[in-house]
Amino acid sequence: MLDHEVCERARVGRDRRYDGRFFSGVRTTRIYCRPVCPVRPAQGKNVHFYPTAAAAEVAGFRPCLRCRPETAPFSPAWLGSRTTVQRAMRLIRDGALDRAGVDDLAERLGIGTRHLDRLFQRHIGASPLQVARTLRVQRAKRLLDQTQLPMLEVAVRAGFTSLRRFNAVFAEVYRRTPSDIRRLAPRVGQVPKKKKPG
Repeated sequence: MLDHEVCERARVGRDRRYDGRFFSGVRTTRIYCRPVCPVRPAQGKNVHFYPTAAAAEVAGFRPCLRCRPETAPFSPAWLGSRTTVQRAMRLIRDGALDRAGVDDLAERLGIGTRHLDRLFQRHIGASPLQVARTLRVQRAKRLLDQTQLPMLEVAVRAGFTSLRRFNAVFAEVYRRTPSDIRRLAPRVGQVPKKKKPG
């Protein structure tokens, strides 16, 4: 469980040791951030803490475009003896829910679908499908920032089943289209132009 006071100190102090261990959602902006976000910290009374990016999105927050939650290290807060959740997360990261459903994932883990969902709610704060969606969006965001691949190829590589679904999820998560996100990203390999003297 997250300790509110510890998280608040880490957030205000931009403590890198906590990067990836939690995310903070700001009620006034409806944006969630990493603890190392360079933006001036919001007032503590307006902040709520979440163990994962997926949990913050389930609560209605969208990712910060400054600290880029998709680049945060994976949260280790729930690791240890929770091997079923660990294995499920590895399978989801490898695309298990891009190709099949939660029933198939649960079967691969040797547990029931309801039990898997309960484990995820307890340790991750979001369902397996919500986690998979967040991971797809994060993969796509990195591809938009780091490549000039066509949108359809970005969608496919990120695990989306269609360009329409890709666009719809981006509009829901970022309140922007993938094209808007790409325009905001620094150009791949771009070197700033020097001003001419005089």
